[in-house]
Amino acid sequence: MDVELRILRFNPETDEASHWESYRIAAEPTDPVLNLLHHVKWYVDGTLTFRRSCAHGVCGSDAMLINGRNRLACEYLVQDAGSRISVEPIRGVPVVKDLLVDMEPFWDKYRSVMPFLVNDEIPEDGRERRQSPEERERFDDTTKCILCAACTTGCPVFWTNRDYVGPAAIVNAHRFIFDSRDTASEERLEIMADADGVWRCRTVFNCVEACPKGINITRAILEVTREIEHRHVG
Repeated sequence: MDVELRILRFNPETDEASHWESYRIAAEPTDPVLNLLHHVKWYVDGTLTFRRSCAHGVCGSDAMLINGRNRLACEYLVQDAGSRISVEPIRGVPVVKDLLVDMEPFWDKYRSVMPFLVNDEIPEDGRERRQSPEERERFDDTTKCILCAACTTGCPVFWTNRDYVGPAAIVNAHRFIFDSRDTASEERLEIMADADGVWRCRTVFNCVEACPKGINITRAILEVTREIEHRHVG
């Protein structure tokens, strides 16, 4: 296929504002959009800047706005994107250069929800903390998060309110709130019950549409909300 690739470029050293640049590339229908970016970077313009790592949909580092929607460049194929493809940086976070964004605001929100197992109790037999299949199933969906930030940067509340903790942080709080082995669910629910926690969600489902792993993020947010109400937290 002959593809026109349009990239929203920005170099803070030379540009006052972002601008579009176009590249004509021959591509296979099964090529991921990331391959096109590699082609530009390696053979056309080495100054093009973007973030990527595993290139297999696991690390989540190459989330971008492709044809107007948050997607992983390594997973979205040319045959689905079409012959005219636009690529922009994800929204709601500062652009460092071209498609590279500053993820620190996102990581700050992620760290704020205690995204790790808390349990200082030693099992009676001194071995691992056992969990039934049903207990594991309770939070299975939210274990799939790869922290790509597609859901959070696709959320209009996050765009307008930098204090909102965001969908990804709530998903990772959910993962431990409902883990039967964890002992810090009350602390996380207190964080979630804040005015800029789950109550800021407006249930527009952008996060669900953006998630490359198919996590039902809105359901997770509502489950955390119900747990706050059930335990009378906040």
